[in-house]
Amino acid sequence: QVQLVESGGGLVQAGGSLRLSCVASGGTFGTYAMGWFRQAPGKEREFVAAISRNGGSTEYADSVKGRLTISRDNAKNTVYLQMISLKPEDTAVYYCAAAFAFGYTIYAQTDSYDYWGQGTQVTVSS
Repeated sequence: QVQLVESGGGLVQAGGSLRLSCVASGGTFGTYAMGWFRQAPGKEREFVAAISRNGGSTEYADSVKGRLTISRDNAKNTVYLQMISLKPEDTAVYYCAAAFAFGYTIYAQTDSYDYWGQGTQVTVSS
């Protein structure tokens, strides 16, 4: 059983930056592809970014390309989401997720993921 704990959310003005962290425990971190998703009030959870087991491959939603960067440190069991040039429409609860992966596959679908964190709130004011 893998536990995921997100941190780093908060209130920021438009144009500002935040870095989210997600620490994993209870499993072998390097065997999991990782992803970040977000859910705004009244909307479905949506894909933000994903990274392969070794960090060699990444994928992003079109809405965040060039502004958000996913990375991981397998020695620290941690995945990050660096966010710059934030917009009010980025306001949401951000979730990290883990998917047991064979090879270096990355996943953009919520139902591909086996474990989820509790989420961290990001609010961007205009």
